[in-house]
Amino acid sequence: MVRPGSDIHDGLQDAGIPTSTSLFRVKGRLVVSHPGTTHLHGGRISNISHPAPSRAVQSRSSPSQPSDPKNNLAHATKHTPAGNMDILLSLPIASYFLAPGVTSWSTSLNLLFFYMTWTTLVLSHSPLRIELVGTLAVRLGLYLAPALLSLAFDSLLPSLAGGVKVGGAASLPPRDPAVLARALGLAVANLALEAAAQAAVGLAHSALRPAAGPVFPTTSTLPLPWGIVKHVALLLAMRECLTYTIHRHILHSSSSSFSPSRRGSSGGGNNRLRRWHAGWGAHARSRARAAPYALLLAADHPASFLLHRFAPLYAPALLLRPHLLTFLLFAALVTAEETLAMSGYSVVPGIVMGGIARRTSAHFCGAGAGNYGAWGLLDWACGTNLGRDVVDDVKDEAEKHRVKERGESAANSGMSFIQQGIEGVRRSKRTRKTRTVS
Repeated sequence: MVRPGSDIHDGLQDAGIPTSTSLFRVKGRLVVSHPGTTHLHGGRISNISHPAPSRAVQSRSSPSQPSDPKNNLAHATKHTPAGNMDILLSLPIASYFLAPGVTSWSTSLNLLFFYMTWTTLVLSHSPLRIELVGTLAVRLGLYLAPALLSLAFDSLLPSLAGGVKVGGAASLPPRDPAVLARALGLAVANLALEAAAQAAVGLAHSALRPAAGPVFPTTSTLPLPWGIVKHVALLLAMRECLTYTIHRHILHSSSSSFSPSRRGSSGGGNNRLRRWHAGWGAHARSRARAAPYALLLAADHPASFLLHRFAPLYAPALLLRPHLLTFLLFAALVTAEETLAMSGYSVVPGIVMGGIARRTSAHFCGAGAGNYGAWGLLDWACGTNLGRDVVDDVKDEAEKHRVKERGESAANSGMSFIQQGIEGVRRSKRTRKTRTVS
């Protein structure tokens, strides 16, 4: 039996082994015997009372050689997914990004559960399947479901919805069920076409470059916050440039040639794309100077939808190849922004986001004469903006949050702090001189 109070007794308790067990040495090896069990062995079995402690017990019972916490942390976190997770959980910035209103402990638990779920997905499904299902879930959750709710609100409460629409009651959706069903079917078909195009690109990439892996790195290691911010910022900037270029120079040539009634055959493929973009979706309402509604985001001609919505979303990510989670976050931000911008409401949360929605409505009400970009930055730089530009929105946002007053207050506080420090140094020097003279 193990003697209570011994190192072996404490080691068994730490390991979760009942202390009523017996330890035997069989041919030089330790054997743990529980009560009620019999160990038969051809060799000689002898009961021992004080066996040599194991390495774990020796390290526990030798306080004269304390272990270095830094070395232990480096050894525990080296070349393991859990080590990468420890680094991520130790970053205070993760609490800021993921749960600003809760404690860091609950944030760490949420990250841990998310990491376990993500690791299970990575190990049980292919990267392409995760990419397709994730993108489709983002599109359905942040576009189709809110668009249907907005359509129900506009149709069931037209008097209330007309008061918050750009252009009033003229911008409400049509009351004809056949028109709405056609728009819904076209939106669903375009989402399926987008998923098929995304799958085709993924399969082609795997066939042409099998050693390069999937399009987006899909590993159990989570991306760090700074990497997420950097990649999302680059993706948004590239998407703005692509959206403006495609929308202005391919889908719109000039305000005079962009008209649903223009059916000339001159201009080749570009003219055909312009006619498709003009006669389908939200631009089909341009004659009535009506703002769009959210369902029309994907209810466009398939070619126009792929060029205007899918290419600016997927092409930058295909060039940059960020982590799959970063791409899904980017897709979620873009989808939410496009849904709000196409809602046609004059009351949208946030001054900057409200300005984006107003410029989008002005683009469709003005028959495509301007406001080609997503954010309005290139429209402001190239002089193609209609109405208020993005600079006016930024100024309003700064006035709302009193950025100028806060900046001046922070500058004054900083200068006073520096002056107090200089005066403190001067006083200490004077005190030293006085003590030296005395």
